[in-house]
Amino acid sequence: MINNYDPIAANYDFLSRLIFRQNLILSQTCLLQHIPPNCNILIVGGGTGWILEETAKIHSSGLSITYVEISEKMIGLAKKRDLKQNEAYFINIAIEDFITPNQFDIVLTTYLFDNFNEKKAILVFQKLASLLKEKGKWLFADFHIDKESKNWQKLLLKLMFRFFRIICDIEARELIPMDSKFTENGFREIYSYSRFYNFLKSSVYIRLSV
Repeated sequence: MINNYDPIAANYDFLSRLIFRQNLILSQTCLLQHIPPNCNILIVGGGTGWILEETAKIHSSGLSITYVEISEKMIGLAKKRDLKQNEAYFINIAIEDFITPNQFDIVLTTYLFDNFNEKKAILVFQKLASLLKEKGKWLFADFHIDKESKNWQKLLLKLMFRFFRIICDIEARELIPMDSKFTENGFREIYSYSRFYNFLKSSVYIRLSV
């Protein structure tokens, strides 16, 4: 199955820390302060679920979390996390196949879109945008490459694509810039953070129109 991290689920967190130390974690936890109390959250591609415990440190109750993850093994690990008194619904499915009548106050995607080719990235973006309420927030983090990026960053990204293509059959061959997708579809960036020499970028977008 494409874009499925089952083969390395047990070692994924260790590998990410080996390469990025705490930077990959901090690029995601910085977004959690933007989650309001008593809200409805959609987390897509949350991996092993450590982000659930970090979220529970901020809001120990009152959250309703829908957790969509294609990897069955990742879902298994996520279900073991301590959510405190928050509710979570775990759905083992590819996000493009996910169907719900609900809309969400918060959509959280971290290092998700770097798995997709451009066609799939647009499809997933449009689906998630339709699931976010007006004035809702999209908490987004991913790798970032621009004309100021260093050669070692471009090489590292290329090597990661090759590794995950072999191990997890990811579709992506290059990084799809998502900034323009937000600005073209009624979103405004209200916060931005960067780490690891601007290689890891985190943004908070608010949906201005539906």
